[in-house]
Amino acid sequence: MKMKYITIPEPGKVKIRETERPELQEGHAVLKLLYGGICGSDMGTYKGTFLYSEYPRIPGHEFSAEIVEIGENDRGLKAGMIVTANPYFNCGKCYSCQRGFVNCCTSNQTMGAQRDGAFSQYISMPIERIYDGKGLSAKILASIEPFCISYHAVKRASVKAGDKVLVVGGGTIGYLAAAAAKMVGAEVYVSDISESKLHFVKELGVDGTILNTSEEAFNEQVKEITGGNGFDVCIEAVGLPSTFMNCINAAAFRARIAVVGIGKQSLDFFYSIIQTKELDIFGSRNALKEDFEELIDFVKDGKANLEPIASAVYEFEDAEKAFKETAELGAQRLKVLIRFE
Repeated sequence: MKMKYITIPEPGKVKIRETERPELQEGHAVLKLLYGGICGSDMGTYKGTFLYSEYPRIPGHEFSAEIVEIGENDRGLKAGMIVTANPYFNCGKCYSCQRGFVNCCTSNQTMGAQRDGAFSQYISMPIERIYDGKGLSAKILASIEPFCISYHAVKRASVKAGDKVLVVGGGTIGYLAAAAAKMVGAEVYVSDISESKLHFVKELGVDGTILNTSEEAFNEQVKEITGGNGFDVCIEAVGLPSTFMNCINAAAFRARIAVVGIGKQSLDFFYSIIQTKELDIFGSRNALKEDFEELIDFVKDGKANLEPIASAVYEFEDAEKAFKETAELGAQRLKVLIRFE
Protein backbone atom coordinates (compact mmCIF):
# COMPACT_ATOMS: atom_id res chain seq x y z
CA MET A 1 0.00 0.00 0.00
CA LYS A 2 1.30 3.44 -0.95
CA MET A 3 1.47 6.49 1.31
CA LYS A 4 2.72 10.06 1.02
CA TYR A 5 5.39 11.84 3.01
CA ILE A 6 6.98 15.30 3.30
CA THR A 7 10.65 15.71 2.49
CA ILE A 8 13.19 18.54 2.41
CA PRO A 9 15.47 17.54 -0.50
CA GLU A 10 17.68 20.59 -0.07
CA PRO A 11 17.54 23.93 1.76
CA GLY A 12 14.57 26.05 0.73
CA LYS A 13 12.57 23.23 -0.84
CA VAL A 14 9.71 21.06 0.45
CA LYS A 15 8.20 18.22 -1.58
CA ILE A 16 5.47 15.63 -1.08
CA ARG A 17 6.49 12.23 -2.36
CA GLU A 18 5.18 8.68 -2.33
CA THR A 19 6.56 5.46 -0.87
CA GLU A 20 5.39 2.16 0.59
CA ARG A 21 3.44 2.21 3.83
CA PRO A 22 5.43 0.54 6.64
CA GLU A 23 4.49 -3.02 7.58
CA LEU A 24 4.09 -4.17 11.17
CA GLN A 25 7.37 -5.35 12.71
CA GLU A 26 7.89 -7.24 15.95
CA GLY A 27 8.18 -4.83 18.87
CA HIS A 28 6.82 -1.95 16.78
CA ALA A 29 3.47 -0.33 16.06
CA VAL A 30 2.23 1.24 12.86
CA LEU A 31 0.95 4.75 13.58
CA LYS A 32 -1.27 6.98 11.47
CA LEU A 33 -0.11 10.58 11.85
CA LEU A 34 -2.74 13.05 13.01
CA TYR A 35 -0.84 16.31 13.73
CA GLY A 36 2.80 17.27 13.40
CA GLY A 37 4.43 20.41 14.77
CA ILE A 38 7.04 22.31 12.77
CA CYS A 39 9.97 22.68 15.16
CA GLY A 40 12.78 25.21 15.11
CA SER A 41 15.12 22.41 14.03
CA ASP A 42 12.79 21.59 11.12
CA MET A 43 12.92 25.23 10.09
CA GLY A 44 16.71 25.15 10.47
CA THR A 45 16.83 22.18 8.09
CA TYR A 46 14.56 24.08 5.68
CA LYS A 47 16.77 27.18 5.88
CA GLY A 48 20.07 25.24 5.89
CA THR A 49 21.12 26.59 9.30
CA PHE A 50 20.52 23.60 11.58
CA LEU A 51 23.61 22.06 13.18
CA TYR A 52 22.60 18.46 12.42
CA SER A 53 21.05 18.88 8.95
CA GLU A 54 21.62 16.33 6.19
CA TYR A 55 19.67 16.04 2.93
CA PRO A 56 17.28 14.76 1.79
CA ARG A 57 15.47 14.66 5.13
CA ILE A 58 11.93 13.84 6.23
CA PRO A 59 11.30 16.41 9.00
CA GLY A 60 9.23 16.16 12.14
CA HIS A 61 9.55 14.89 15.68
CA GLU A 62 6.62 16.63 17.37
CA PHE A 63 3.49 14.63 16.60
CA SER A 64 0.35 12.85 17.63
CA ALA A 65 -0.91 9.68 16.00
CA GLU A 66 -3.43 6.88 16.10
CA ILE A 67 -2.27 3.31 16.58
CA VAL A 68 -3.50 1.33 13.58
CA GLU A 69 -1.52 -1.89 14.06
CA ILE A 70 0.24 -3.22 17.16
CA GLY A 71 1.22 -6.59 18.56
CA GLU A 72 0.87 -7.94 22.08
CA ASN A 73 2.55 -5.66 24.61
CA ASP A 74 2.75 -5.01 28.35
CA ARG A 75 2.12 -1.26 27.98
CA GLY A 76 -1.64 -1.48 27.56
CA LEU A 77 -1.38 0.01 24.08
CA LYS A 78 -4.05 -0.97 21.57
CA ALA A 79 -5.19 -0.13 18.06
CA GLY A 80 -7.34 2.99 18.00
CA MET A 81 -5.54 4.77 20.86
CA ILE A 82 -4.33 8.36 20.32
CA VAL A 83 -0.70 8.63 21.35
CA THR A 84 2.54 10.56 21.12
CA ALA A 85 6.10 9.24 21.20
CA ASN A 86 9.70 9.83 22.23
CA PRO A 87 11.62 10.69 19.02
CA TYR A 88 15.20 10.46 20.39
CA PHE A 89 16.83 7.18 19.42
CA ASN A 90 19.75 6.10 21.62
CA CYS A 91 22.30 3.34 21.01
CA GLY A 92 21.98 1.65 24.41
CA LYS A 93 25.71 0.90 24.50
CA CYS A 94 27.66 4.14 24.98
CA TYR A 95 28.84 5.46 28.35
CA SER A 96 25.87 7.85 28.56
CA CYS A 97 23.38 5.07 27.91
CA GLN A 98 25.13 2.76 30.37
CA ARG A 99 24.60 5.39 33.08
CA GLY A 100 20.96 5.94 32.13
CA PHE A 101 21.49 9.30 30.42
CA VAL A 102 19.82 8.11 27.23
CA ASN A 103 18.77 11.63 26.24
CA CYS A 104 22.41 12.54 25.62
CA CYS A 105 23.52 9.30 23.96
CA THR A 106 26.80 9.96 22.16
CA SER A 107 25.23 8.48 19.00
CA ASN A 108 21.80 10.08 19.50
CA GLN A 109 19.57 10.19 16.44
CA THR A 110 16.57 12.47 16.75
CA MET A 111 13.78 12.01 14.25
CA GLY A 112 13.84 14.79 11.68
CA ALA A 113 17.45 15.63 12.53
CA GLN A 114 20.00 12.81 12.42
CA ARG A 115 17.42 10.39 10.99
CA ASP A 116 14.19 10.71 9.01
CA GLY A 117 11.29 12.11 10.94
CA ALA A 118 7.58 11.57 11.39
CA PHE A 119 6.06 13.70 8.64
CA SER A 120 4.55 10.76 6.76
CA GLN A 121 0.99 9.53 6.63
CA TYR A 122 2.11 6.37 8.44
CA ILE A 123 5.22 5.56 10.47
CA SER A 124 6.62 2.57 12.33
CA MET A 125 7.57 3.24 15.95
CA PRO A 126 9.06 1.00 18.67
CA ILE A 127 6.35 0.22 21.23
CA GLU A 128 8.64 1.22 24.11
CA ARG A 129 8.70 4.80 22.75
CA ILE A 130 4.93 5.24 22.52
CA TYR A 131 2.96 7.03 25.25
CA ASP A 132 -0.77 6.84 25.85
CA GLY A 133 -2.30 10.29 25.37
CA LYS A 134 -4.76 9.61 28.22
CA GLY A 135 -7.62 11.33 26.46
CA LEU A 136 -5.79 14.51 25.45
CA SER A 137 -6.71 15.83 22.02
CA ALA A 138 -4.48 15.08 19.07
CA LYS A 139 -3.64 18.78 18.71
CA ILE A 140 -2.53 19.02 22.34
CA LEU A 141 -0.49 15.81 22.15
CA ALA A 142 1.47 17.19 19.22
CA SER A 143 2.88 19.85 21.57
CA ILE A 144 3.93 17.48 24.36
CA GLU A 145 7.40 16.85 22.88
CA PRO A 146 8.50 20.52 22.77
CA PHE A 147 7.03 20.97 26.25
CA CYS A 148 9.26 18.07 27.35
CA ILE A 149 12.33 19.84 25.95
CA SER A 150 11.53 22.93 27.99
CA TYR A 151 10.46 21.00 31.09
CA HIS A 152 13.72 19.01 31.03
CA ALA A 153 15.71 22.28 30.95
CA VAL A 154 13.73 23.61 33.92
CA LYS A 155 14.47 20.40 35.80
CA ARG A 156 18.17 20.56 34.85
CA ALA A 157 18.35 24.00 36.45
CA SER A 158 16.51 22.72 39.56
CA VAL A 159 13.93 25.51 39.34
CA LYS A 160 11.81 25.67 42.46
CA ALA A 161 9.02 27.73 43.94
CA GLY A 162 10.12 31.29 44.69
CA ASP A 163 13.05 31.32 42.26
CA LYS A 164 13.31 34.44 40.12
CA VAL A 165 13.73 32.99 36.61
CA LEU A 166 14.66 34.67 33.32
CA VAL A 167 13.92 32.85 30.08
CA VAL A 168 15.91 34.36 27.21
CA GLY A 169 13.93 33.72 24.04
CA GLY A 170 10.17 33.96 23.58
CA GLY A 171 9.75 31.33 20.87
CA THR A 172 8.06 27.99 21.41
CA ILE A 173 10.75 26.49 23.65
CA GLY A 174 11.10 29.70 25.66
CA TYR A 175 7.32 30.01 26.00
CA LEU A 176 7.08 26.44 27.24
CA ALA A 177 10.08 26.86 29.57
CA ALA A 178 8.27 29.81 31.11
CA ALA A 179 5.14 27.68 31.44
CA ALA A 180 7.11 24.88 33.09
CA ALA A 181 8.79 27.28 35.52
CA LYS A 182 5.43 28.86 36.41
CA MET A 183 4.05 25.37 36.94
CA VAL A 184 6.54 24.76 39.77
CA GLY A 185 5.86 28.14 41.38
CA ALA A 186 8.73 30.31 40.13
CA GLU A 187 8.58 34.05 39.45
CA VAL A 188 9.14 34.14 35.69
CA TYR A 189 10.28 36.80 33.23
CA VAL A 190 10.88 36.39 29.48
CA SER A 191 13.22 38.39 27.26
CA ASP A 192 13.09 38.70 23.48
CA ILE A 193 13.79 41.18 20.69
CA SER A 194 10.28 40.62 19.27
CA GLU A 195 7.27 42.40 20.72
CA SER A 196 4.92 39.89 19.09
CA LYS A 197 6.64 36.96 20.83
CA LEU A 198 6.45 38.77 24.15
CA HIS A 199 2.73 39.25 23.51
CA PHE A 200 2.29 35.46 23.52
CA VAL A 201 4.12 35.00 26.82
CA LYS A 202 2.19 37.83 28.45
CA GLU A 203 -0.99 35.88 27.73
CA LEU A 204 0.66 32.90 29.46
CA GLY A 205 0.67 34.92 32.67
CA VAL A 206 4.39 35.45 33.26
CA ASP A 207 5.40 37.97 35.89
CA GLY A 208 7.05 40.32 33.39
CA THR A 209 8.86 40.69 30.08
CA ILE A 210 12.02 42.38 28.82
CA LEU A 211 12.06 43.82 25.31
CA ASN A 212 15.72 43.45 24.42
CA THR A 213 16.37 46.42 22.15
CA SER A 214 20.02 46.83 23.18
CA GLU A 215 22.55 45.49 25.67
CA GLU A 216 22.19 48.62 27.77
CA ALA A 217 18.40 48.46 27.82
CA PHE A 218 18.50 44.76 28.69
CA ASN A 219 20.93 45.24 31.57
CA GLU A 220 18.96 48.18 32.93
CA GLN A 221 15.71 46.21 32.97
CA VAL A 222 17.40 43.23 34.65
CA LYS A 223 18.77 45.57 37.31
CA GLU A 224 15.35 47.13 37.88
CA ILE A 225 13.50 43.80 38.11
CA THR A 226 15.99 42.13 40.45
CA GLY A 227 17.04 45.13 42.53
CA GLY A 228 20.51 44.77 41.10
CA ASN A 229 20.88 41.18 42.34
CA GLY A 230 20.37 39.28 39.09
CA PHE A 231 18.20 36.21 38.46
CA ASP A 232 18.41 32.96 40.39
CA VAL A 233 18.00 30.97 37.17
CA CYS A 234 18.49 31.89 33.52
CA ILE A 235 17.32 29.63 30.68
CA GLU A 236 18.85 30.20 27.24
CA ALA A 237 16.30 29.18 24.59
CA VAL A 238 17.65 30.77 21.40
CA GLY A 239 21.08 29.40 20.55
CA LEU A 240 23.05 32.58 19.84
CA PRO A 241 26.25 33.91 21.45
CA SER A 242 24.44 37.14 22.36
CA THR A 243 21.61 35.33 24.15
CA PHE A 244 24.06 33.14 26.06
CA MET A 245 25.82 36.32 27.20
CA ASN A 246 22.43 37.77 28.21
CA CYS A 247 22.15 34.83 30.60
CA ILE A 248 25.70 35.22 31.92
CA ASN A 249 25.19 38.93 32.53
CA ALA A 250 21.70 38.61 34.01
CA ALA A 251 22.60 35.77 36.37
CA ALA A 252 23.01 36.45 40.06
CA PHE A 253 26.13 35.36 41.88
CA ARG A 254 25.69 31.60 42.53
CA ALA A 255 22.93 31.39 39.91
CA ARG A 256 22.05 28.45 37.67
CA ILE A 257 21.97 28.64 33.86
CA ALA A 258 20.39 26.03 31.58
CA VAL A 259 21.34 26.14 27.88
CA VAL A 260 18.71 24.53 25.66
CA GLY A 261 19.14 26.63 22.48
CA ILE A 262 21.09 25.09 19.57
CA GLY A 263 23.36 27.18 17.35
CA LYS A 264 26.34 27.02 15.04
CA GLN A 265 28.20 30.19 16.10
CA SER A 266 31.19 30.32 18.41
CA LEU A 267 31.71 32.76 21.28
CA ASP A 268 34.78 34.46 22.71
CA PHE A 269 34.10 35.83 26.19
CA PHE A 270 35.78 36.53 29.51
CA TYR A 271 35.11 33.09 30.97
CA SER A 272 36.42 33.93 34.44
CA ILE A 273 32.99 35.45 35.09
CA ILE A 274 31.85 31.84 35.63
CA GLN A 275 34.35 31.51 38.48
CA THR A 276 33.71 35.01 39.81
CA LYS A 277 29.95 34.47 40.07
CA GLU A 278 30.37 30.75 40.90
CA LEU A 279 27.79 29.92 38.26
CA ASP A 280 26.32 26.49 37.62
CA ILE A 281 25.90 26.07 33.85
CA PHE A 282 23.91 23.10 32.58
CA GLY A 283 23.47 21.84 29.05
CA SER A 284 19.98 20.49 28.40
CA ARG A 285 19.41 18.06 25.57
CA ASN A 286 16.25 16.24 24.51
CA ALA A 287 14.07 14.74 27.25
CA LEU A 288 13.49 11.50 29.14
CA LYS A 289 10.65 8.99 29.36
CA GLU A 290 9.60 10.40 32.72
CA ASP A 291 9.38 13.91 31.25
CA PHE A 292 6.80 12.72 28.70
CA GLU A 293 4.82 10.74 31.24
CA GLU A 294 4.83 13.51 33.85
CA LEU A 295 3.76 16.21 31.41
CA ILE A 296 0.93 14.18 29.90
CA ASP A 297 -0.43 13.83 33.43
CA PHE A 298 0.18 17.51 34.26
CA VAL A 299 -1.65 18.70 31.14
CA LYS A 300 -4.46 16.17 31.69
CA ASP A 301 -4.86 17.46 35.27
CA GLY A 302 -5.03 21.09 34.12
CA LYS A 303 -1.68 22.16 35.58
CA ALA A 304 -0.58 23.52 32.19
CA ASN A 305 -2.60 24.78 29.22
CA LEU A 306 -1.25 24.03 25.75
CA GLU A 307 -4.36 25.20 23.87
CA PRO A 308 -2.96 28.67 22.97
CA ILE A 309 0.26 27.32 21.48
CA ALA A 310 -1.10 26.42 18.02
CA SER A 311 -0.96 29.65 15.99
CA ALA A 312 -1.73 28.10 12.60
CA VAL A 313 -2.78 24.73 11.17
CA TYR A 314 -2.05 23.66 7.57
CA GLU A 315 -3.33 20.66 5.68
CA PHE A 316 -0.83 17.96 4.70
CA GLU A 317 -1.06 18.91 1.01
CA ASP A 318 -0.03 22.48 1.90
CA ALA A 319 3.26 21.48 3.56
CA GLU A 320 5.37 23.59 1.20
CA LYS A 321 3.24 26.64 1.99
CA ALA A 322 3.45 25.85 5.72
CA PHE A 323 7.25 25.92 5.73
CA LYS A 324 7.49 28.95 3.45
CA GLU A 325 5.06 31.05 5.48
CA THR A 326 6.55 29.91 8.79
CA ALA A 327 9.95 31.11 7.57
CA GLU A 328 8.43 34.46 6.61
CA LEU A 329 6.11 34.95 9.61
CA GLY A 330 7.98 33.09 12.33
CA ALA A 331 8.06 35.98 14.80
CA GLN A 332 4.28 36.29 14.57
CA ARG A 333 3.58 32.63 15.33
CA LEU A 334 4.20 30.36 18.27
CA LYS A 335 3.58 26.88 16.88
CA VAL A 336 2.57 25.77 13.39
CA LEU A 337 0.88 22.40 13.01
CA ILE A 338 0.35 20.21 9.94
CA ARG A 339 -2.84 18.14 9.94
CA PHE A 340 -2.29 14.69 8.43
CA GLU A 341 -5.72 13.13 9.03
